[in-house]
Amino acid sequence: MSKQKQNKRTWKAKLHEIIYEADTPMGKLFDVILLFLILASIVLVMIESVPSYAEKFGEILDISEWIITIFFTIEYIARIITVKKPSKYIFSFYGIVDLLSTIPKYLSILFVGTHALVALRALRLLRVFRILKLARFVGESNQLMKALKASKAKILVFLFVVFILSIILGTVMYLVEGDSGSGFTSIPRSVYWAIVTLTTVGYGDIAPVTPFGQFIAAIIMIMGYGIIAVPTGIVSAEFSRSNNDTVYLNTQACSNCNAEQHSDNAHFCHSCGEELNPSEHNG
Repeated sequence: MSKQKQNKRTWKAKLHEIIYEADTPMGKLFDVILLFLILASIVLVMIESVPSYAEKFGEILDISEWIITIFFTIEYIARIITVKKPSKYIFSFYGIVDLLSTIPKYLSILFVGTHALVALRALRLLRVFRILKLARFVGESNQLMKALKASKAKILVFLFVVFILSIILGTVMYLVEGDSGSGFTSIPRSVYWAIVTLTTVGYGDIAPVTPFGQFIAAIIMIMGYGIIAVPTGIVSAEFSRSNNDTVYLNTQACSNCNAEQHSDNAHFCHSCGEELNPSEHNG
């Protein structure tokens, strides 16, 4: 009985290694095939959106998409059964992305128009940084994520200030331009104009016509350049602080808690203490 449990554990461990990791030839091959299918699926959706191609190759495109969807469904189920705590994967970022990229094809049976949502599979291409083990990009992406997390509070406060500023400026422009027939017909519409102007987008659908309104608009435009630079500076400062952090290339994922980013040559999970690839170490 214990031998059967050992074989089952070994089978799951090997499957987990192939699906979740990219350090082995089989793991890298699996992930490269996965990326190819993701790209193929996105291309199929793009082709199907062209009416002439959809009419001519509709059946072939539909069959191809179903084959890819079935593969992704099997892959999603395999990812769940190979971890000891499935909820860790299911509710993780990649787990949610994997689910959202699989269900649109099934939903298209019941609801027309949802098939195009399979383009969400493009998000799964984020795995390429881990799969190909590009040291430079893996390290930079990890440092960027750390910088974004470290500057999250500052950026949220900054965005809140910008939001309040947009309301104030929009209200002022409504008072100045409200009776001029220039499009500032309400405070929400004026706030919309203030946001568009502050972000330097400038659609041009609303524009001030009075001299005082144009003067205020000029000030808002100049402020917009400074506002764009602020979050960039915040993230850049945090990025330079974390620039000396150690870069790890280990792609092992814990089979118990699904944690990643372990140090190189690590034998135990840094989160839960579970042994990584016990079948290898015992062998």
